[in-house]
Amino acid sequence: MKLILTGSSTGIGRALAERLLAGGHQVWGLARSDQSGFAARIGGAFRGTVCDVSDWAQVERAAAEIGAEWKFADGLVACAGTQGEVGRTVTADPGRWDATVRANLEGAFHAIRAFHPILERCPGRAKIVCFSGGGATKPRPNFSAYGVAKTGIVRLVETIAEEEKGRPLDINALAPGAINTRLTDEVLALGPRAAGQAEYNAALKQKIQGGQSLDKALGLVEWLLSPASDGISGRLFSAQWDPWPVPDEAKGALARTDIYTLRRIVPEDRPQS
Repeated sequence: MKLILTGSSTGIGRALAERLLAGGHQVWGLARSDQSGFAARIGGAFRGTVCDVSDWAQVERAAAEIGAEWKFADGLVACAGTQGEVGRTVTADPGRWDATVRANLEGAFHAIRAFHPILERCPGRAKIVCFSGGGATKPRPNFSAYGVAKTGIVRLVETIAEEEKGRPLDINALAPGAINTRLTDEVLALGPRAAGQAEYNAALKQKIQGGQSLDKALGLVEWLLSPASDGISGRLFSAQWDPWPVPDEAKGALARTDIYTLRRIVPEDRPQS
């Protein structure tokens, strides 16, 4: 497959690029840092473009560059993100808070918007996978900008899935889990005063014990990009906790439910004993 991957220079993004390349796919990676060294080591299967996904003009230029070389793309993985502003929301720096939301939420939208034309030319069923997690399904004190952006990504995915229903496109989000990355190191460097004691303790424990399975997160991305997930769209999957892959015979039933979505809970959903 021909795959576009944002955030491909570090952390999960770089590990995913290596995994996809090992699987025989072609990967075009976007990142704010230069990836020419990685491209030279890997060979022609990987190409890189310097691009800040929070800047629409840069993403639009990257899309034109890729579109000039590839007639189509089979999939897009929006993995780029930053933890950004950390601390109490009511005392947060507005500029850094805004920039965090732009990098994560607008970055995902920019990638989807810019690369949709080349995905639309895919001869099969195109796939979009967006990284969420990090406070998307419950409040995460001191990480409001990151959590708000990651929650927004889920609703963006659900909305696009509804809009594109009937077209050959599947779009889903995933929560990779508590994997040791630079974000873990950032929490430890910030300390308990900025990140909060609970977040600091969790990061310290994660760092010592090794964190959750990177292999599960990468495997979930591969499944969501593959024909095995055809027809599943508008969902948020947890790499660590959800039972994936979904069997073919269960896909229809899943599509008729709100399982793996964000929904409001009413009293009737939680009867009092």
